[in-house]
Amino acid sequence: MEKDSISTHQKAARVNHDPTTYGAFAEIGAAQEVVAWFFRSGRASGTVAKSMSAYDMVVSDAIYGPSTRYVSRQRLQSMLNHEYSLLQERLDPARGANTKFFAFADTVATNRRSQPGSGHGWLGIRFQNEPRAEPSEILIHIRLLDPVTLREQEVIGILGVNLIYGAFYLNEQPDELIGNLMDGLSRVRLEVDMIKFSGPAFEKVDNRLMSLQLVAQGLTDAAVFTAKGDAVEPAEILFGRPILLQRGSFRPVTNVTLDMLYCGGERMVADSKIDEKRLVVLMEMSLKNLMPSDKVDHEDFMARVDILGALGHPVMISNFSASYRLTGYLRRYTKLPIGYVMGLGTLRSIFREEFYADLSGGILEALGLLLQGDTALYVYPMWDAAAKTQVSAENDVVAQNLQYLYQHLLENKRICSLPVFDPVDLPIMPAEILQRIKSGDPTWEKYVPPPVAERIRADRLFGFNA
Repeated sequence: MEKDSISTHQKAARVNHDPTTYGAFAEIGAAQEVVAWFFRSGRASGTVAKSMSAYDMVVSDAIYGPSTRYVSRQRLQSMLNHEYSLLQERLDPARGANTKFFAFADTVATNRRSQPGSGHGWLGIRFQNEPRAEPSEILIHIRLLDPVTLREQEVIGILGVNLIYGAFYLNEQPDELIGNLMDGLSRVRLEVDMIKFSGPAFEKVDNRLMSLQLVAQGLTDAAVFTAKGDAVEPAEILFGRPILLQRGSFRPVTNVTLDMLYCGGERMVADSKIDEKRLVVLMEMSLKNLMPSDKVDHEDFMARVDILGALGHPVMISNFSASYRLTGYLRRYTKLPIGYVMGLGTLRSIFREEFYADLSGGILEALGLLLQGDTALYVYPMWDAAAKTQVSAENDVVAQNLQYLYQHLLENKRICSLPVFDPVDLPIMPAEILQRIKSGDPTWEKYVPPPVAERIRADRLFGFNA
C-alpha cells in the first residue's frame, strides 16, 4: 500500500505560496516531471524562476560541460553548481535579503526493455535554509522498479516534490525528511539507496546514520558508506568487482575478526585467481544485529562504524537476515567471485533446515541462492571448550541427512576451511571482550587490533571504563 499523507499537490502548493522560496529547475534525460507539479498547483510564478530541460546530450554538454556518464552524481553536481550560481548572480542583488534560493536538478534513465532493472537516477537540491545563508544540499540516488515508462516518470515527479518540500520544511528533522520521500509512493515502484546531506542546515547530521535510516524506514534493502563515512551509491563500490564480505555485529572488532579477513582474502585470491587490488572487502551489519530490541541505539551504532572506519573498509547496512538474500542483492552489481568470511558457528546455522521453512525448495533452494554464480564460504575454525581443541569446517559433523550435501560443497570448494593465524585469541569470544571493556579489565586490549584499542580508549566506546 502507498503511504497515506499530505498529497503531492498540497506540498507543491505550500512551496508555491511561500514567499521566501524561489529557484531553478533543471531536468535531463527521462526526468521531466517535477516542475510540472508546481505549474499545476497554482502561483508557480512565486516559486519558479527558471525551468529547463536539456534532453539532448549535445545540448546538455554545452550547458553543463562534457561528461562520460549522463546519469551520474558528477552530472547532477555540475547541474546544481551551474544553476545555483546563475540564480544567485542574477537575482541576489534584487531579492536576496528576503529570499531562500534553491536549485533543483535531476538526471534519470528509465528501464530498457533489453535490461529490466536498469532504470535509475539522481536527484538533488541546493538551497538556503535562511536568506543569504551558505547553501546546503541533499543528494539521492534511486532505482526505478515500475515496468511502464509513464509510471516511472510519475514517480520522479512525486519524489522531486517530496525532496523539495522536505528540504525547506523538514530540514531540522532529517529522519522525518527521509520518511517524507516516500509519501504517495511505495517500494514496489522505487528504491532510494543513497542519501547525502551537507551544508549548514545539516551540520549535526551524520550521513552514516542517515544511511541506516534508509534501511530502517524501508526505502532500500541495503545502504553503503565508505570508511570515511561518505554515503555512496552501492554500484560505486561494488560494480564489476570481486567481493569479500564479513557479516557480524562487530562489538567490538577483534584480532580474530581481522585474522578471518586476512586468511579469507588470501584463500579467495588463490582459488579464484583474482586481482587482489580489485578485491572489495565489505563489512556488513544487518538490522537484526543492530536492533535486538526493535530500536536502534544510535550511540552503539556509531561506536561500531567508527571502529570499522578505523580499519579502512566500506560498510554495508542491510535488512537481509538470511545470507542467501544478500547474495542475490550483490549479484545485481557483479558477476565476479563473492566470498563470505564466517565462523564455524555461522556455517552451522546455515545448515539448520528449520530456517528455510518458507522456501518451497528448503535448504537446497537456500544454498542454491546463497552460492549462485562463483560464490564460496570461507570458514574460520572455532574453539571447542569441552574437547579443548579446534573444530574446522573439514572435520565438523552435520546432520546425517545433510552429510552428502555438505561433502559435495567441501569437495567443490564452495565451503573452504581456513587456517588460524594465531590460536591464542580463538577461545575468547567478542561478548567476553566487550564485558572486559565495560568492567575496566585492561586485558581486553590484547584481543583487539591496536587501532581499534586506540579508538575505544580515545572515544570511550562500548562503555569503556578505564
